[in-house]
Amino acid sequence: MSPHTFNARAETIAEKPMFRDAFKRRRCLIPASGYYEWQSTPTGKQPYYFSTENGAPLTIAGLWDEWKDIETGVPLRSCTMIITTANEFVGKIHDRMPALLTPYQFDSWLSGDAGAESLRPWDQRSLQMYPVSRRVNSSKAAGDDPTLIERIEV
Repeated sequence: MSPHTFNARAETIAEKPMFRDAFKRRRCLIPASGYYEWQSTPTGKQPYYFSTENGAPLTIAGLWDEWKDIETGVPLRSCTMIITTANEFVGKIHDRMPALLTPYQFDSWLSGDAGAESLRPWDQRSLQMYPVSRRVNSSKAAGDDPTLIERIEV
């Protein structure tokens, strides 16, 4: 994986040279309070925040790798999250979504027993979404700004 690889598609991770080895040997779990997807509108892209209705954390299937920075030679670790086709709920905003795992899937994912076929769209009944400020798109917004996940009216 390179430092510029943010997402890996569930349907190709077992074959793509960039992810094939990590898929076999270096899997991880990425905890998240939620995630953003953007919808194209006539006035620009509108971000939406997705999370669980009950506030429980989400867990995204991921891959990690270690590589050497070509400029410094320093070993670095990076990860990529795996994305899959969207369920009907998420599909209203975007055609892809993170491959979310339940706690029952953690061991089989990490051990390598679960294959790419286990990375399906997640049960939509426990998800919520709402529009958030377009400041999410700004590199000037602080990453720890709690207002970036506040619901807005559009």
